[in-house]
Amino acid sequence: MRKSNAVVLGAVVVGIAAVAAWALRPVPIPVETARVLRGPYEQAVSDDGKTRVRDRYTIAAPLAGRLERIRLRAGDVVKRGDEVAVLAPAPPALHDARTERELRARLGAAEAQHQRAAAEAKRVTVRRDQARIDLARQKRLQGEGFISPAALEQATLALQTEDRALDGAQFAEEASRHELEQARVAMGFYRGAESGSTWAVRSPVSGSVLRVVQESEGVVAVGAALLEVADPRSLEAVVDVLSQESVAIRPGMAARIELGRGVAPLGARVRLVEPAAFTKVSALGVEEQRVNVVLDFVEPLDRVQTVGDGFRVDAHIVTHRLEDALKVPVGAIFREGAGWAVFLVDGKRAAKRPVDVAMRNGVEAVVAKGLAAGDTVIVYPSDKVADGSRIEMREPR
Repeated sequence: MRKSNAVVLGAVVVGIAAVAAWALRPVPIPVETARVLRGPYEQAVSDDGKTRVRDRYTIAAPLAGRLERIRLRAGDVVKRGDEVAVLAPAPPALHDARTERELRARLGAAEAQHQRAAAEAKRVTVRRDQARIDLARQKRLQGEGFISPAALEQATLALQTEDRALDGAQFAEEASRHELEQARVAMGFYRGAESGSTWAVRSPVSGSVLRVVQESEGVVAVGAALLEVADPRSLEAVVDVLSQESVAIRPGMAARIELGRGVAPLGARVRLVEPAAFTKVSALGVEEQRVNVVLDFVEPLDRVQTVGDGFRVDAHIVTHRLEDALKVPVGAIFREGAGWAVFLVDGKRAAKRPVDVAMRNGVEAVVAKGLAAGDTVIVYPSDKVADGSRIEMREPR
């Protein structure tokens, strides 16, 4: 009995050891993998921005007065010279009796000043003519030896003085004539206001109404904005990027502009990197120095019917492009000291391998050394993965 008990006990011990060894065996770590490929690579500066029309015309009130209600609406088409608004005199400033008396007195004073200036010009003209006659007489007498050269010089100087005096009188007459014209124009506007005249405001260009600033009837001041007109299909995009990223952007670089879901990106090109930066507070409350980059569309906007002024866009400005680069997902590389490394799939185990990363973006990295096309690498390796770890691969992407 003792011998059989020992056999049973030994069998139990062996079974327990086998179960413990099976339970403590290394379990393969499930990992996600991707292939190392060759193909085009782009490094871009991406940020959001908005569209704006190239040439925006703000039509303003040329005169102070009462604006009649504007009948135009946003989107209406106007041609150059079309009437877009009507201004009428605004009571009481253009209709009180004191204004009329002041304008009449100003007109009378201007007429009297003009007559006085004209009379002065005539008087100086007569003096100049007399000085010319005196000079001719002095020259004849000096030729006959009756007067000295000093007397001839005095006569010449007197004529020159009268010529300058005549110039001054003529300038004064011209100035008084302009003042008289101003007084007559002011009186003419006042009389027109009394008769109910209006002033038509016309569009300086052909285009569409973007926005009606002053829609309702009311009194407006000189220069008050009434409405905005532009060509809504002549657009450009303005994207503000970090000043650190703007140093890599140059005019002429290619770009892609995404307008929204379901619309293919439109090609664009950098036209201008503005020379001055500005401060902008981010969503996290951090002050950032940003620079506006202006992009021109290089594709027609006809296939995008709903894009217009002030639409939000996402822009990707290509700063570097390689046509044949060895690429690996950026999630596969990690820091190893001062360099980079990846976990290469070697059979059913992970093998750590150092790599040289030439450049990277948010999706891909360009490997200059350490990998070959067709290699399989682990993407987003966990802390459990180490050199030589058993792994369980998923299907390569």
